[in-house]
Amino acid sequence: MRLDRAGAPFIAGALAPAAVFAALRRPAWALSFGALGAFFCFFFRDPDRQVPSEPDVVVSPADGRVLVAGVPEPHAAPQGEWRQVSIFLSPLDVHINRVPVAGTIVRVDYRPGRFLPAYQPGAGVSNERNEIWIDRGGETIVCRQIAGVLARRVVCRVQPGARVSAGERFGLMKFGSRIDLFLPPRAVLLVGRGDRVRAGESILARL
Repeated sequence: MRLDRAGAPFIAGALAPAAVFAALRRPAWALSFGALGAFFCFFFRDPDRQVPSEPDVVVSPADGRVLVAGVPEPHAAPQGEWRQVSIFLSPLDVHINRVPVAGTIVRVDYRPGRFLPAYQPGAGVSNERNEIWIDRGGETIVCRQIAGVLARRVVCRVQPGARVSAGERFGLMKFGSRIDLFLPPRAVLLVGRGDRVRAGESILARL
């Protein structure tokens, strides 16, 4: 399984002292740092996914548990009418983020903020976050990466003007975090609160 390149400093930072302590015959320390390196390898794993081929579906941008499915949380959505799907990622989930629909990136908007627990309702508007706005045949879909208590950095690798495909990797969030997805009001949601979803594979809605 491939590892995301963002994990290289973390993995090297754990395995290098593990090797030093092993050479010094300090097994307890070597095992501790080795275990930390193994966790970082697990966290930054980047598995391949089978992306649905139907043109009208919205695929999940993240692995995790659905927190919101339906009416947007108060003050959370951009201006206008929207349907909201929010997904909480625990530290054990795959943290690679994937594009929910094919289209053109028209806007990338980073905003600094707080680091509240990502599952709290106010996290979507208070925490550090990054939004990508996707034009899909004249309709707009907004995908918001939200930092959490442990996720102190959001990584986004797309720029305005880029053409993207559904299920394509576009970034990640380091450690526990959340994604809010805002869809047109005509979207038919196919998930509910508490459902488990997988990035690039699970179908969240139809347009």
